[in-house]
Amino acid sequence: IAILDFGSQYAQIIARRVREQNVYCELFPFDAPTAQVNAIQPGGYILSGGPSSVYAEGAPQVPDYVLDSGLPVLGICYGMQALTHALGGQVDPSNEREYGHAEIKTLIPGTMLDVLSTVWMSHGDKITRMPEGFVALAKSGNSPYAAIGDFKRKYFGVQFHPEVDHTPKGSEVLQHFVVDICGVPADWTAKNIIEEKVAEIRKQVGSARVLAAVSGGVDSSVAAALVHKAIGDQLVCVYVD
Repeated sequence: IAILDFGSQYAQIIARRVREQNVYCELFPFDAPTAQVNAIQPGGYILSGGPSSVYAEGAPQVPDYVLDSGLPVLGICYGMQALTHALGGQVDPSNEREYGHAEIKTLIPGTMLDVLSTVWMSHGDKITRMPEGFVALAKSGNSPYAAIGDFKRKYFGVQFHPEVDHTPKGSEVLQHFVVDICGVPADWTAKNIIEEKVAEIRKQVGSARVLAAVSGGVDSSVAAALVHKAIGDQLVCVYVD
């Protein structure tokens, strides 16, 4: 799954939730080169939230290759509004910002939204007209279109954040999208990527020695641990205070 980041504070959490479903994903800036994103051969796209108003000049927009791919798309918060805007729907400012816990009511029974009632909202704008081909799946007190979907094209949008803990069972919605709708096999684990990276490091380094500056933070410590697992005493770590 390719996750496009439109500036959301929750983008990394989306990636974590997808990986918790044993599905491989990568997080990219929304304007990353097409070839870079599609190099992972995604089975679908997730569009993250973000702080912008989609109708504002210079606001981030959905890349053309996403809609040209024919793959399933899930828009979350701003991602839903950007998807709506790209497909000819209408997004307008709201008189009331919806932030925090909200109750949603499903409008079509039998969807994965049935597992939800309380969700976490964080938006000022709202969708006032859906794109052609979409149906309303849920509503809230301030959002007539709290969730929408085009089942034929497998395009879906949720105004709330299913990735955060404040949306109970939100991970089940993400699982349904990435596994059932996108058809991506749930067979990836952290162990897989460790084995892949160790093999890559050994191939790249060969018999050379490696110097690693380690701050004690997560990124540098994990990087050093992976390199040490791959080449052992060929690695020299220097602690940087």
